[in-house]
Amino acid sequence: MLGAVARQARSVDETTHRAWPLPSRRWVMGQTWESLVFAHWRVAVDELRPYIPADLEIEEFDGSAWLGIVPFRITGLRARGMVPLPGLSAFNELNVRTYVRAADGKPGVWFFSLEATSRLAVRAARRQYRLPYFDAQIALQDDGRRIDVACSRRGEAGKDFSGAFRAAAEPAVSPVDSLEFFLVERYCLYTEGGGALWRAEIHHAPWVVGAGEAEIGLNSIAPLSLSGAALCHIAERQDVVVWPLERVLASA
Repeated sequence: MLGAVARQARSVDETTHRAWPLPSRRWVMGQTWESLVFAHWRVAVDELRPYIPADLEIEEFDGSAWLGIVPFRITGLRARGMVPLPGLSAFNELNVRTYVRAADGKPGVWFFSLEATSRLAVRAARRQYRLPYFDAQIALQDDGRRIDVACSRRGEAGKDFSGAFRAAAEPAVSPVDSLEFFLVERYCLYTEGGGALWRAEIHHAPWVVGAGEAEIGLNSIAPLSLSGAALCHIAERQDVVVWPLERVLASA
């Protein structure tokens, strides 16, 4: 746990890969992401538009928008200045997301849903970050060769995802103009609440990801139907720091 604390704090020493400077305010939360899978599908912008605030542009790459399902394990979760608390700092999570840009030009992530096995984290994130977190049962097994994931939202039948994922290439930092870079190198999230658009900045080292192979089973967690094979990438670990929400001004 102390190793994770040190790695999270050191992550701000590397910033040349960011498209904009670090926030002037202090970050407030550290966490580490492990056994992480990015599974993506092409989707039409028109299909996503009803789910995205009008103030956000839906970004496209190679002629389409992209919807991602991202299972992983959070460890080392902590507030700045504290160490991770045993029993509270680690849990499984699965995010459903797409890629957007605000009027001021900052690209980021829009979450359709975030499933988590920690009831405390679900409630804290809903309150502090206005994010659509849900209680879920998530099994995630990583034996170093294959990652198996099974997720079901609690209290809502039909919101399920399962899959098996294997690495198919050596991991590397993605070229700036690549699809992989577009999908993973995102340094803020957007959400809405109280009639306003909000943004939280995050920071981490450049992603080191490798192409993967996916066998998808259940796939009804997204807000729209997904068809075709998933584009898959796998990452071992990422140390992250997070800033508090800030309101995005309409005039930006």
